[in-house]
Amino acid sequence: MAKPTTVKIRLNSTAGTGYFYVAKKNTRTMTEKFVLKKYDPIARKHVEFKEGKIK
Repeated sequence: MAKPTTVKIRLNSTAGTGYFYVAKKNTRTMTEKFVLKKYDPIARKHVEFKEGKIK
């Protein structure tokens, strides 16, 4: 069977609050680690979210 082109990833907050988002990523076009600036409601500000694995 072929591997799927999109995989689910977990975007972990760099603020250390433990908050995370779940997103999909196309593995063929985005080969590097994903980093986004999104809102962290626990820290109550926009911070960087870095890609991690879903357990």
